Amino acid sequence: MNKPSLLPDNATSQERALEQATERLAEVPIAIRDLWNADTCPIELLPWLAWSLSIDNWKDYWPESVKRLHIKGAVSIQRRKGSVGSVRDVVASFGAALALTEWFETAPQGTPHTFAVVLSVGADVPATAEYQQDIIDGITRTKPQRSHFTLTAAVNGASGIGLQGVVRPGVYARLSTAEV
Repeated sequence: MNKPSLLPDNATSQERALEQATERLAEVPIAIRDLWNADTCPIELLPWLAWSLSIDNWKDYWPESVKRLHIKGAVSIQRRKGSVGSVRDVVASFGAALALTEWFETAPQGTPHTFAVVLSVGADVPATAEYQQDIIDGITRTKPQRSHFTLTAAVNGASGIGLQGVVRPGVYARLSTAEV
């Protein structure tokens, strides 16, 4: 049974032929909901989904889990860009953890508009300098523009035997030397 045509009565023969040729396309099932979901989108379409959400950086060598985390956090990062929360979100989207200390949280108080980041990268992400630079670039893009930061990188490790450790809080002081 033919569907009624949506073309006007004065449609050309070429327009009618094009309508017949593309008639089957309306029956192709397209799961739009799955394409716009970071968890269910096919891997080959993830770059297009990232582009549509204005993700500033995208690397092909990232693991699939990191790509999906980036897409999941894109909206919240864009909403809070320029805040500490967005810096935390962007680092989390790389599969890493951080300890962030702002200038007023140090004793004695540091230089205004500075913060220190201790970055811990997990074992399930690339342990390369290029990947760490991607994280630094992400922090630079989302931090408040007037702020400057220092970065200390760490690597997380896991063992099947069991790993125990003791955390000892440390106090550090910035030494200044002056020529007399």
